[in-house]
Amino acid sequence: MKTSHKISAAPDVRILTTSALFAALCCMATTILVVPSPTGGYMNLGDTIVLLGAYLLGPFWGAVAGGFGSALADLMAGYPIYAPATFLIKALMATLAGLLYCALHKTSWSMVVCAALAEAIMVTGYWLYDGLLLGSLAGSAVGIPSNLLQGLFGATASTLLAAAFRKIPYVKDKFPHL
Repeated sequence: MKTSHKISAAPDVRILTTSALFAALCCMATTILVVPSPTGGYMNLGDTIVLLGAYLLGPFWGAVAGGFGSALADLMAGYPIYAPATFLIKALMATLAGLLYCALHKTSWSMVVCAALAEAIMVTGYWLYDGLLLGSLAGSAVGIPSNLLQGLFGATASTLLAAAFRKIPYVKDKFPHL
């Protein structure tokens, strides 16, 4: 008996839908609390969802969701000049966190390492981008403390949420990357 298997390069509807929902959640988390920073940007809660998306969706779809959701938030919050950099920075954060999380065998301590390195990308990325906008890396350094604070919160909250989600069988079943 011969069976045929449909081979498709297209992602399934569930991952597309879940990624779109994570992008929307990331956008909402980013815009729900906007605290202006000294360099003209703003602090927010979005990094929590960017990192959580990387752990739950994997590096690629986490990057898509985190990048699009965060860039959309910049557009909606009135910071369009930051949208391209935000897309790149948040996508890189999620990609690194997702890949490293898998490489470190998906342990709770690895989430701390992944989050710290991903947030280092965020702090460095915005420092460099602000330097480009301001014409001075020294001047843009004034934004580093607020980005560190945002990164600390995002890393802590995402690690705690992901660790809690790992204990729920339904979540483990539906999100095999976790």
